[in-house]
Amino acid sequence: MALEDFDYGLLTRARQAQKRALSRYILNDVKQIKSQDYYAPIVGEFEQLVLLALVRLGNGAYGASIRREILERTGREASVGTVYMALGRLEEKKMIASYAGLPTHQRGGRRRKHYLIDRDGELALGRAYRAVAAMAEGIEQPLAAL
Repeated sequence: MALEDFDYGLLTRARQAQKRALSRYILNDVKQIKSQDYYAPIVGEFEQLVLLALVRLGNGAYGASIRREILERTGREASVGTVYMALGRLEEKKMIASYAGLPTHQRGGRRRKHYLIDRDGELALGRAYRAVAAMAEGIEQPLAAL
């Protein structure tokens, strides 16, 4: 077949059909997300651990107690800088808020920064939990044995 005999209209129509088919798959994926999770922010693994520690400790927890909770629960050694970087990212994303506590003599008159989980943080944590629970459903025992 010569190049001048090639039907470019056919190629264009085939590409358009392929795009339409792909867009149906993408639309189908979006429909699978539950409405409560549709607008919930997405967080990474360590940010999830920080949010979980904050929920466990209650609002008003501070960086060192969050770090200690993560170590005790997971055995994961996290540096102070790593915890405060994650707290800073979460605060920038408006998932947590912070406030300065009262100065104490034990801290040389310095104030301690305390953290509160915000609504977006709760939504993100709920979404992450539901995603992991859905993926692990039915294979909990084999996963626990790993």
